[in-house]
Amino acid sequence: MSKRYFGTDGIRGQSNTYPMTPDVAMKVGIAVGNLFKRGEHRHRVVIGKDTRLSGYMLENALVAGFTAAGLDVFLLGPIPTPAVAMLTRSLRADIGVMISASHNPYQDNGIKLFGPDGFKLNDEIEKQIEVMLEEDVTMRLAPADAIGRAKRIDGVHDRYIEFAKRTMPRDITLAGMRVAIDCANGAAYKVAPAALWELGAEVITIGNEPNGTNINLNCGSTHPVALAKKVHEVRADIGIALDGDADRVLIVDESGAIVDGDQLMALIAESWASDGILRGNGLVATVMSNLGLERFMQDKGMELVRTKVGDRYVVEHMRENDYNLGGEQSGHIVMSDFATTGDGLVAALQVLACVKRMDRPVSEVCKRFEPVPQLLKNVRFSGGEPLKDSQVKAAIREAEEELAGKGRLVIRPSGTEPLIRVMAEGDDLGQIESIVDGLVGVISGARSAA
Repeated sequence: MSKRYFGTDGIRGQSNTYPMTPDVAMKVGIAVGNLFKRGEHRHRVVIGKDTRLSGYMLENALVAGFTAAGLDVFLLGPIPTPAVAMLTRSLRADIGVMISASHNPYQDNGIKLFGPDGFKLNDEIEKQIEVMLEEDVTMRLAPADAIGRAKRIDGVHDRYIEFAKRTMPRDITLAGMRVAIDCANGAAYKVAPAALWELGAEVITIGNEPNGTNINLNCGSTHPVALAKKVHEVRADIGIALDGDADRVLIVDESGAIVDGDQLMALIAESWASDGILRGNGLVATVMSNLGLERFMQDKGMELVRTKVGDRYVVEHMRENDYNLGGEQSGHIVMSDFATTGDGLVAALQVLACVKRMDRPVSEVCKRFEPVPQLLKNVRFSGGEPLKDSQVKAAIREAEEELAGKGRLVIRPSGTEPLIRVMAEGDDLGQIESIVDGLVGVISGARSAA
């Protein structure tokens, strides 16, 4: 059964447009609340959000749904996604909810769900929720004497800050470092600068004035140019760019160059292997990670395992095969010794620890390999299934034959937007550009015909 509501990272869409409407959010609360009511104890859910204008609307709708299902609700307010995952476990909640569309613009929003163990829900549970959402949820309402209560929880920022600080090696402080951080006007605008300052850094912060509509707007990990300018302006040692819900991070070195998730995973893997704490003798990444990362891992005697796109698929493989490091090129970095999901701040702290120990500029520390030329282009479509077109299939086969042994081709529909993503990489940039442009043209033609 194909899923109607869930994509690669929860339910997501444009606010006040199906499925991101108050009535659907309330139904999600009722359905999920009933699914996770297991046992006779008083059940509870924690709900966090980022700084989007629509967060108020969806928060209230979810509260109505969960309390109507008989669960007590703990409201966390604006807080990073990884903090919601952590607090779901530490507050012994039955379910955790993050209201966020991550790196998307403010017009979008989403609902991310975590089980009582702090991990994102798997496909099977999501399918069960989908079935329940198609039913009459009013049949699942709690009786009048069992309706839940809702209250805001104080001190959650301090709890997350202390958690993040404890992930730093005990012998490392950030004293003497000038750190610029871009919080994307998002969920980490309070906690991330505070954690860095408490660890001893001199902190210069941008993207820390959310107004409901400026989240990810020309800032954060999807627009790191603003941070690069700030690093140059204040002569910072390093720049840290988070996204709207702070589950991903990119780094800017002292010269203003941007360091992506592949380089960060390579650095952490090499450091952990040297310390004898890297499990699985490698890391788990997705099909989008650069071929240069794979070659680097092989040269170091380590392994790179690939999954389909989506950090929860990375986490599932890590859990099943006992890896403790994985992530995505986009900056989702999962370190299971510390957290159950990607954590931009904690990943940044691991990078800072490497910089302090190696006592070299960030540009040298974070450049672990030479990336292979890689080109990604998106084709927007409004209906149909362009990848099932016979001409598209034939063009893909020809491209794969041309790249055989010299590169990789990845073509996939986005899990969060109506896009077909076309990515190719190889040692010959001209060949890569020709292949990608040709495939984009063929897919665009199939889209128009549909």
